[in-house]
Amino acid sequence: MSRWRKGLIAAAVGSVAALGVVVNASVPASAAPADLVIDYDCLPAGPSSIVRHGPVRLTTNLTFATDLTVGDPLNFAWKLNYTGDGSRLQSPGYFGEGAQVHATGNVELKSNWVGILQPRGSADPEGPLRPDLPLGLPPMLNDPGLTNRPGTIRITPKDIELDFTPPDNSVVINDGDDTDNPSDMQIVYSGGWTSVDDRPGSEHHVHNDLHETTQMGASAELKFVGTSVEYIGPHDKDAGKVDIYIDGIKRATVDPSRDGNDDPVNDDLDGGHTLWESPQLKYGEHTIKIQSASTKPVWLDAFEVSTATSQIPTGYHSAICKPVANPVSIEVTVRDRTSPTNTSTSTNTPTDGPTNTSSGSPTSSSSGSPSGSPTTSATQPNYSYPTVIGSHTVVIPRATGTTSTATPKTTGPTATKYVRPQVAKTPRGGVDSGEAPDGPQEAPYALMASGAMLIAGSAGGGLLLRRRRAAHAGGVK
Repeated sequence: MSRWRKGLIAAAVGSVAALGVVVNASVPASAAPADLVIDYDCLPAGPSSIVRHGPVRLTTNLTFATDLTVGDPLNFAWKLNYTGDGSRLQSPGYFGEGAQVHATGNVELKSNWVGILQPRGSADPEGPLRPDLPLGLPPMLNDPGLTNRPGTIRITPKDIELDFTPPDNSVVINDGDDTDNPSDMQIVYSGGWTSVDDRPGSEHHVHNDLHETTQMGASAELKFVGTSVEYIGPHDKDAGKVDIYIDGIKRATVDPSRDGNDDPVNDDLDGGHTLWESPQLKYGEHTIKIQSASTKPVWLDAFEVSTATSQIPTGYHSAICKPVANPVSIEVTVRDRTSPTNTSTSTNTPTDGPTNTSSGSPTSSSSGSPSGSPTTSATQPNYSYPTVIGSHTVVIPRATGTTSTATPKTTGPTATKYVRPQVAKTPRGGVDSGEAPDGPQEAPYALMASGAMLIAGSAGGGLLLRRRRAAHAGGVK
């Protein structure tokens, strides 16, 4: 290949490389939305937790905008999913239709805003439940807040709290021998009881069967979770008296041979009657026991357990989910609104105007400390403004006039992972994920012109060398 052609190619490669640098440098410096994937391990936190058999692993995806204008919502979209390890939240007992899993996320706010934002969500209502049946997850946690002044917000995802709300409903528990009554929640019979199966439907027994005893002191016991319980059995003219205990304390004695008016009945195994109903109990685990008080026949059709959701204390079935690794912190920039004449310009060059306005409040502290501490007490008093306003925001007062503690930077790729690993620009003091130059970027016309001149010069130099070589040899052009 001739020298002038080699020179031309080298000059062209150099000019293209220079042009590539210009294109990269001229990318708009607006921050991309944060998109974080964070794994959590959930552990029991209540006496009868929905985490029943070891930790439950969740994978979550948290997204939010990192470049806002005053008045824009600070909205978190937090998706929850089970991982592929097979672990699941599970029903803590027998419940009718309508139970739900509720979740509350915790997002820590620091820098110019201090507090906790709590996105919430709930799963779809469940069908009838029995112990250990897998439960659904809330598909999304959401709770938008509003921004009312420029500044920076350092966002760090924290724990997720789970709880379970039983339905305002009831469930009937039979003798424990069928598939609807697993062994850990069955009725426990003590003494000489006989299972009487396949009774005629006209007798109205639960599942057309019942248990019978003629032994004094024989008992049937059930542990349950709820707010009340009923003893269901037959009226019979030959029935004996039954003592009833709740949580080990005798509460009543009933006589199934008599009706509600204390009149003798003339029935033979007329089943399905509520022979006794407990008063309202505090929501939680309780035990009912019926015990034969004579040698006359005593029967049991079933127990019916009820829940009243309005009386459920928060946390009885709860679980707490903690990040598997330390999550990263992301800094959100809230820019001031520009005048109407500059609105279109600020859209094209996000670093003009709003950047200078927001840095005017925390000024140099935003570049020297991630906490964005104020420079003077006149502009920032020694407490935080509730400037991110959501229905569940908790604002924590600052202890001093400056936020002296700086949130550490990301611990690396093992702490969490980005779905989008690189952003065009992060605010000063934020996560080290790449930073474009501040301020407006000049057009690359001068550099493009110099590259073109370099190409022309190289071509001309190659042609001149060829002529000189021909003249030296005494030949032609």
